[in-house]
Amino acid sequence: MFAIILLYLYLVPLLVMLAAKKWPIIEKISPMVILYIIGLVVGNIGIVGKAYSYVFENISSLSVLISIPLMLCSCDFRKWSATMMVKAFLTGLGSIIAANIIGFFLFRSQAVASGINVTDFSKVTAAMTGIYTGGIPNFAPVAKAVNLPNNLFLLVSGYDLVVTAVYLLVIVFFGEKITRLFFPKTKSSPSQTMQVSLGDTQETCSEETAKTLKQKISSRALGILGSVTIVTLAIGLTHLFAVKNTTALIIIVITTLSILLSFWKPVRKLDGIFDTGLYFVYVFCLSVATMVNIHDLEFSRYIFLLYYIAFVVFGSLIIQIMLARLFKVSGEMVLTSSISLINSPPFVPMVAAILHDKSVILPGIAIGLLGYAVGNYLGIGVFILLTAL
Repeated sequence: MFAIILLYLYLVPLLVMLAAKKWPIIEKISPMVILYIIGLVVGNIGIVGKAYSYVFENISSLSVLISIPLMLCSCDFRKWSATMMVKAFLTGLGSIIAANIIGFFLFRSQAVASGINVTDFSKVTAAMTGIYTGGIPNFAPVAKAVNLPNNLFLLVSGYDLVVTAVYLLVIVFFGEKITRLFFPKTKSSPSQTMQVSLGDTQETCSEETAKTLKQKISSRALGILGSVTIVTLAIGLTHLFAVKNTTALIIIVITTLSILLSFWKPVRKLDGIFDTGLYFVYVFCLSVATMVNIHDLEFSRYIFLLYYIAFVVFGSLIIQIMLARLFKVSGEMVLTSSISLINSPPFVPMVAAILHDKSVILPGIAIGLLGYAVGNYLGIGVFILLTAL
């Protein structure tokens, strides 16, 4: 049974990712949504007994840790420029953190009334800070670092998909009208861009050389080996400190080491390591979904979480608009940075098409990548702040 569980957890996400490349409809639906559904079905039809819950727990924890270096090491954080881009990034982060903290105090009483204690609700806020400043790659590590209960993890994930889908539709239909309503039309200069790499997902035409299957496998194997080495080193270093939450410290150390290693070009240029990191995030999601008893979720009981997440997403845009007006950030960069942080960098070209301005693509992707880098710190920091209040 143990071997079957391992095969299930590591093979299913791989098959879903391969299917997504062959059939675009799967990518549009989101591989994560499909894996959640598969996990819930498998976990709730009696195939897997509770006796094996430790396997899912350990694999989910390990997968998150391995994913961090793979995703961060593929990013190029070196080439900074453009005051406008930096201001858009900082106002975007500030608005998301502010919306999360305000939302925490506004919805705290509803959380307590629904049976969620204040500490667990602060964990939800920390996870939401991670996901909206860094994205899914940060959501899982922050959730694991603050020990977010599995049922709340799945609830937040589900409601997030609903809210961000609605948010995306709002931007598609009203994004340009929003920018024209609050900001005069501007045109970014060439100096207001930042060269940035998303690893193998953002290669230039000159870099798109044919790679043999052996080269691809060896590159990914090296990435995984390096990631395991970083995780092992981080765990070893944390034993030198007497701290209560060792998981949070381990993730902070892994994040820091990964960012430092990303400055070494041979590591950053390893083919496919970003997608490999995403694969381990999918393994984590499948593990968590399989562990959850759907009868215990009580969506109607926790409907306030949907309202809280909607408040954070749309409230952060309102706050960012006000901050942008104060610090003279262009409307194009406000919309681009918001989508990059809330929905993730791959949606930036869509915003560029809506605004008819391709110059926002590179700074928009850069903002999302920088969000990946700081999301873990901010999520854990918000949790520490809220528990100290």
